[in-house]
Amino acid sequence: MTYNQGYSYRHVLGPLAVGRSTLSYLTRTFTHSTESEWQGRLEAGEVFLDGQVAQGQEALLAGKLLIWNRPAWIEADTPQEYQIVYRDDHLLAVDKPSGLPTIPGAGFYSNTLLNLVLKKFPEARPLHRLGRATSGLVLFALDTQTAATMTASWTKVRKQYQALGSFVASEDSYDIQTRIGLCDHPRIGKVHAASESGKPARSVARTLERRRDSTVFEVDLHTGRPHQIRIHLACIGHPLVGDPLYAAGGKPILNHPGLPGDAGYWLHAKRLTFQHPSSGHPIDLVTALPEILCTT
Repeated sequence: MTYNQGYSYRHVLGPLAVGRSTLSYLTRTFTHSTESEWQGRLEAGEVFLDGQVAQGQEALLAGKLLIWNRPAWIEADTPQEYQIVYRDDHLLAVDKPSGLPTIPGAGFYSNTLLNLVLKKFPEARPLHRLGRATSGLVLFALDTQTAATMTASWTKVRKQYQALGSFVASEDSYDIQTRIGLCDHPRIGKVHAASESGKPARSVARTLERRRDSTVFEVDLHTGRPHQIRIHLACIGHPLVGDPLYAAGGKPILNHPGLPGDAGYWLHAKRLTFQHPSSGHPIDLVTALPEILCTT
């Protein structure tokens, strides 16, 4: 393990900040840290408000820029290799290993797929992301126009996954349309889960293989909500084998407060199908499955 170079977190204040003190706002908004931890960062001169060192008692206004200059920290080790699946002048597709975050977040900055890809392709821009424990295809744009075109047409990209769900499926296919929104979590405040007040979401899962106490599913993702497949398979009574976060019903496991990035489950983004943004030709990208997800 080695130290990274630290990172500056930039945050533009919105209407909810008006009238609050800097310390109060940081504590209530960024609940990953306690009030005493934020107080220590303020005293260390790590927090800036519109270019000036924040003291903690300032009355905040909307539109102001809040910056936390986080000092270098030791990141957990992650896989440091990926496989190139497709590359041309406009697009790059890679096979991400499980355990490697796609982009910075949740304590990771240097040990991410994005950082590894930028070393060889400095112009690359990720068009989507996979959860840290999810393996498979991640697509990058290699120029600004391609990024804009692909982002505008992303809903037309066919996204197919393979997953290992708990218990034996009784049906051959499931059209899952449970809404997904933020719900309470005992450690991080909020996490995405099944929610009647959430946003519409749709996944179509097909039973590929029934095993003694589990099922291999193929899943077409029709929307892109956070943790959608994990939540939707849990909603039909088949949470991913080893998932530390979601139980049957699609809600967080409150007596075992796993975190969104925790590993232990098997989920693989195996296929992306779309129209090439430059040539218009159909592109069908497929990656090899982890052995445990292969069917006989």
